[in-house]
Amino acid sequence: MSTMPDPAMVLTFAVIALTIVLYAWERVPIEVISLGSVASLIVIFALFPATTPSGVALGPGDLLAGFANPALITILCLLVIGQALFHTDALETPGQMIADWGRRHGTIVLYVLLLGTGVLSALLNNTPVVVMALPVLTALAQAQSRSTSQILMPLSFITILGGMTTIIGSSTNLLVADVAAGSGVVTLDFFSFTPIGTTLALAGAGYALFIVPWLMRNRAAVTDTSRPSGKQFIAQIEIGPGHPLVGAKPVAGMFDELGDMTVRLILRGETPFLPPYASTTLAEGDRVVVAATRQQLRNALAEHRVFASQAMRPEARSPVDGDDLMLAEAVVAPGSRLIGRTIVQAGLQATICCVVLGIQRRSRMPRMAMSDILLEAGDVLLLAGDHDDIETLRNSHDILIMEWSTADVPRRANAPRALAIFGAVVAAAASGLVPIVSAAIVGAFAMLASGCINTRQAMRALDSRIYMMVGASIANAAALDATGGARAIADGVVALMEGQPPLMLISGFFLLIAILTNLLSNNATAVLFTPIALGIAARGGLPAEPFVVAVILAANCSFATPIGYQTNLLVMGPGNYRFADFLIAGIPLVVLLWIVFTITVPLYYGL
Repeated sequence: MSTMPDPAMVLTFAVIALTIVLYAWERVPIEVISLGSVASLIVIFALFPATTPSGVALGPGDLLAGFANPALITILCLLVIGQALFHTDALETPGQMIADWGRRHGTIVLYVLLLGTGVLSALLNNTPVVVMALPVLTALAQAQSRSTSQILMPLSFITILGGMTTIIGSSTNLLVADVAAGSGVVTLDFFSFTPIGTTLALAGAGYALFIVPWLMRNRAAVTDTSRPSGKQFIAQIEIGPGHPLVGAKPVAGMFDELGDMTVRLILRGETPFLPPYASTTLAEGDRVVVAATRQQLRNALAEHRVFASQAMRPEARSPVDGDDLMLAEAVVAPGSRLIGRTIVQAGLQATICCVVLGIQRRSRMPRMAMSDILLEAGDVLLLAGDHDDIETLRNSHDILIMEWSTADVPRRANAPRALAIFGAVVAAAASGLVPIVSAAIVGAFAMLASGCINTRQAMRALDSRIYMMVGASIANAAALDATGGARAIADGVVALMEGQPPLMLISGFFLLIAILTNLLSNNATAVLFTPIALGIAARGGLPAEPFVVAVILAANCSFATPIGYQTNLLVMGPGNYRFADFLIAGIPLVVLLWIVFTITVPLYYGL
C-alpha cells in the first residue's frame, strides 16, 4: 500500500520550483516574486501545519526569520561600507595606480589580481576579500574600457574556488570537518584535501577567467550606462585670498596645479591674457577660464576648489561646502527665459541655490569669461548643489535636468577615516576575533557616525533585490527542512545509488550536493549531508574521508544562483547581473567541477 505524499512537502517543492522559474524568466520583479514565495509558504503551513526538527510548529516567524539572518545583515552592512569608500574616493589612489598598471600591461594585470584574490580566499574569509577587491577591479575595468559585468562574476567565482582548497577557506569547510570529527571516524587537517581542491580550483579558475567574460560580453553594468561623456565645459576659477593658484607659473604653457585642464583665457581686471602665458604668474583677483571635462571638474570640486564667482553665490549659504553635494547636468530648454542672458543677468544662482560650474556649447567653445557668455537653447550647464536643491530643479521649465547625470561629489577629506574603518572591519573579520556580522554592523555605523556617508547614500546602497531574495531563499530552506523535503531528496538519491560501484556512488553524491547547495545555503547542505556521507561509507565498507571531502567540495559549488553564496550577492548589484546570468555562467562551472572531481577522485583516494 503506497503512502500518500505529505501535501506540505509537495506544495513546498512546487513553490520553490515556480520561484526559481520566475527568477530566471525576469518578467516579474524579483521583490514581487520573493514576497509571493514567502506569502505562499505562510498560507501552505497555515493549512497544513508542520514542525521544525526541534519539534516546534513552523509558523510565520520561522519563515520570516530569514529577513533578519546574520548573513543577510552582513551583506547589507558591507554594501554600506563599500558605498562609503566610493563616496569618499578612499580607494582612488590605489585604484588609479592599478588602473595605470593595467593600461601598460593589459589583461595580464587583471588575471594576476583575480588569481591573487583566489589565493587570499584560501586563507581568509571570502567576503572581506571580495569587498577589498571590488573597487580596485572596478577601476581597472574602467581603465581598460571593459564592462564590470565581465570581471565581477569571475571575482566571486574565483574566491569561492580558492576557499575550497584549505580547511579554513570557508565556514562550510570548518563545519563539515567539525561534524566529521565529532563522529570519531574522520579527522581532517589543514591540507587534507588541498591537492584535489586545488585541482578543481585551477580548472574552475580557467573557466572563470576565459569563459565567463565571454558569456557576459553583452551585459552592461550600471556604471557603464551612465558614464559621462568626455566633452568639455567652459569653467571659471576665481582666485581669491589664499587660493592654491596664487603664484602659480606655467610650464610649457600649462599650469601643473590644474592637472589636465586647458587654460583658455586669463583675465586680470579687464586685461585678457591668451596662450601661451609664457611670463604670466597667477595673482589674487585673476579669473582663469578653463576647458575641462565633467570628471576633471568633479575631482577639483572634491578637493574643495571653487569655480564660481563669489558674487554669483547666495550670501546666505554656500552650496559647494555642504555634506550632501551633488553634480547634475541641465539643458537650457527652447523658449527658456535664460536665453540671451548671462548667468549673472538671469540671477540663476540666487534662484536655484546651485553653483554653475561650467557651460558646454556643442557648436563651438567661446574664448571668453564664463560670466560673459550669453546662454543659448541647447547649452548644457554643469550644476553643483545639495540633494534637495537638485531635486527642486526637476520642476523647472527653463532648464531640464538630465536624469542620468545626477551624482554625488565625493568628500575626499573623509577618505582617511573611511580607510581606517574599512581596514579595521577587514582585519577583525579576517582574524576571526569577532564574527563578521558584528564587524560589518559596527563598520557601517562608524561610516555613518563619522560622516563618511549620509543616510540617503547609505539607503541607496541597500539593494532591495538582494534583501528580498535572500529572505525568501531562507524561508524556502526552512520549509524544506520542516517538511523533510531535503532529507527525502537525499535519502531517495542515496537509495537509488545503493549497490553502485564506489566511483559512481561518490560521483552521484557530489552532483546531488552541488545542485542542492545552490538552492539551500551551503552550510545547511553541509550539515545535512555530512552524516549521510559517513553512513554511505560505513554501509559500503569504504573509507569515509573521500565522501566527507566530497561534501566539502560540492557544498562550495555555489555558482549557479546569486543566493548560493554571499560573494555572488555582493557582486550582483555592481555588475548589474540578473538571476539568469548566474544560471548561464554557473551551471556549466558546476558540471565542469563534477567532471573534474569524478576523474581525479580515484587518483587521490584509489576508489
